[in-house]
Amino acid sequence: MRDSWPMRCLLVLMCVGAFADSGRAEPIKVLHPQGSAHGFVEVTTLEGKRIGVGDLLQRLHGSVVTSRLLLHFFDGSVDDETTVYAERDTFQFISDHHIQRGPSFPQSVDTMVDAKRGVVSSTDAGKTTQVHFKMPPDVYNGMASTLLMNVDPEAAETKIAIVVPSAKPRLIHLSMKKGGDVPFSIGGTPRQATDFVVHVELGGVAGVVAPLIGKEPADYHVWLVTGADPAFIREEGALYVGGPIWRVQQVSAGFGTIKQ
Repeated sequence: MRDSWPMRCLLVLMCVGAFADSGRAEPIKVLHPQGSAHGFVEVTTLEGKRIGVGDLLQRLHGSVVTSRLLLHFFDGSVDDETTVYAERDTFQFISDHHIQRGPSFPQSVDTMVDAKRGVVSSTDAGKTTQVHFKMPPDVYNGMASTLLMNVDPEAAETKIAIVVPSAKPRLIHLSMKKGGDVPFSIGGTPRQATDFVVHVELGGVAGVVAPLIGKEPADYHVWLVTGADPAFIREEGALYVGGPIWRVQQVSAGFGTIKQ
């Protein structure tokens, strides 16, 4: 499962006139290739109230992976993100298309970052803007969770670049570090996950952004089982700046009569 939280939250930062580039990151080597899969997730509050469900759809065509996370909220809102990337010696980002609409969100979002064509498009108030944007090879929109499965969990820090899509696209960085070990259970059997902390680096514009959104974006948390067979467990973060912290986590199927 690839990451979406930082990209979704950063869409509100489009109004900022300039971002500080905090330094070049490095392309991530492919250690654990992804494959075709269909997983099921739920969206909950931190108190455990279920507010939505979704599907993680992943398809493999040669060395190219198309990963789609589609979340349906019970109030009718939709969060739909499709990320395409290639798995060769390193991960190579191709495109990321993100749609967000409904009463759960303060504004509708429809953006596309297309590295193959070098184009960033965004739709605001029904008007679509396309801008040519030169993207370095370390851009990884929508891929943080996948990349964290392929780095040393004991590394001091892993950085990736993110393009913030708007009429004036900007390049910023995410800093990802191990936050600690977290216990969980499978069928009553104890297991252990690694909690990765994902921090949005605003550099010199932090003092400009904070007054616009009330505060700097909160860190995001990604729980993974690491090792020879890494696996996604849970993500926690806001889907938009200033929004509540929600969880997206894997869920198993239930059988029997469904009560409406």
